Amino acid sequence: MSDALLRRFSRPVPRYTSYPTAPHFHPGVDQETYARWLGEIPADTALSLYLHVPFCDRLCWFCGCHTKQVARYAPIAAYLPMLRREMETVAGLLDGAGRTTALHLGGGSPSMLRAEDLLDLVATIRRNFTIADNFEFSLEIDPNDVSAPDYDGLAAAGVSRISIGVQDFNDKVQQAINRIQTFDQTKAVVDGMRARGVNSVNLDVLYGLPHQTLETIGTTVDQALSLNPERIALFGYAHVPWMKTHQKMIDESVLPGPEARLEQSLAAARKILDAGYIAIGIDHFARPDDGLARAAAAGELHRNFQGYTTDAAPALLGFGASSVGSLPQGYVQNTVPTGDYMRQVAVTGLATGRGVALSEEDRMRRWVIERLMCDFEVPVSELGTRFGPLADQVLDQMQAAASADEDGVVDFDGTTFRVTDTGRPFVRSVAAGFDSYLGNGAGRHSAGV
Repeated sequence: MSDALLRRFSRPVPRYTSYPTAPHFHPGVDQETYARWLGEIPADTALSLYLHVPFCDRLCWFCGCHTKQVARYAPIAAYLPMLRREMETVAGLLDGAGRTTALHLGGGSPSMLRAEDLLDLVATIRRNFTIADNFEFSLEIDPNDVSAPDYDGLAAAGVSRISIGVQDFNDKVQQAINRIQTFDQTKAVVDGMRARGVNSVNLDVLYGLPHQTLETIGTTVDQALSLNPERIALFGYAHVPWMKTHQKMIDESVLPGPEARLEQSLAAARKILDAGYIAIGIDHFARPDDGLARAAAAGELHRNFQGYTTDAAPALLGFGASSVGSLPQGYVQNTVPTGDYMRQVAVTGLATGRGVALSEEDRMRRWVIERLMCDFEVPVSELGTRFGPLADQVLDQMQAAASADEDGVVDFDGTTFRVTDTGRPFVRSVAAGFDSYLGNGAGRHSAGV
């Protein structure tokens, strides 16, 4: 792979977990808008719920999430009633519409919740939302937050999938990102939850971290594979200190450059594939019998704020400070500062701070970008069936991209626009070519590789 090709496609671009992306959300979409959109949800709509717990007991310097460090449980205890009130308000606006197929608790560190508080949140959901038979409940766990007595509480709450951030098991790397987490701690959580009936484990591994090398990432992947997770996510560290000021604690001089990042990514992926996993999109891997692999093979893979998913629910409802929701009409995001969120919910029951309404062109470009990110190709016939004459502008862009391509990154034969094997590491950059908002002055992004 040429240096020129790598330089050209490693420019900063969005990760495309939504379209339009979050920098283009605006305050014109407010609580009144969200309430109206909820009231328009059809009765049989599948719903996916996301609950954000924006607290950690330590600040990991690599983290790009909206979270805050707390030394006591009191701020969490004060936050939870507002989270329940928001859920009750949204359920009232839905007025019985929808059936809930999925619940995800993220953060922050939702594993900081006491067992009785987690059970109370789940009970609130079950009282206010209709739970589908195929309901899945996933939760992010920091192994530093839990021990053997906590596993029973998580199992009693009905958790069916756990996700654990591994990052890198190397001591030097962990110290450089302020994330000390041993392999034995991680293994204890995986073994403990499996013993209590949790049938799906996801592990997150990062490349591009300070002091990280091919050797450290290789050893970490070997250790992760020894835990036999159903899924592995292999993410590139996003260094965005202009957004997350705590990342300034990371010494930029020991961050791998674009060439080293790509080498780490490819070497780690090769190990995972050699272990029998199936590649899912740009950064996920799954066992062949996992639902994610089956969805990818069937062309039914989706992408949302949690990454690649089998979740096809047309409405994702976000609860908690900074959480984002996706409805058929558009996106909404709650106020980010936790205190502001709590004050708004206390008064109105909602805390919508901004969002964006979707035009038909937005829906078309979102679909094209999602199919590129999930399948690495877009069938022209389906594009035309879905969007009619509006598709012509995208077809013209596909033809132009293929004609200008001198590196074999894309291919277009008139029936399918395809990202080639050469182009797959750069699919975010290819997708960016169909983003009509990019370059309009809003937002900065992480490196494309």
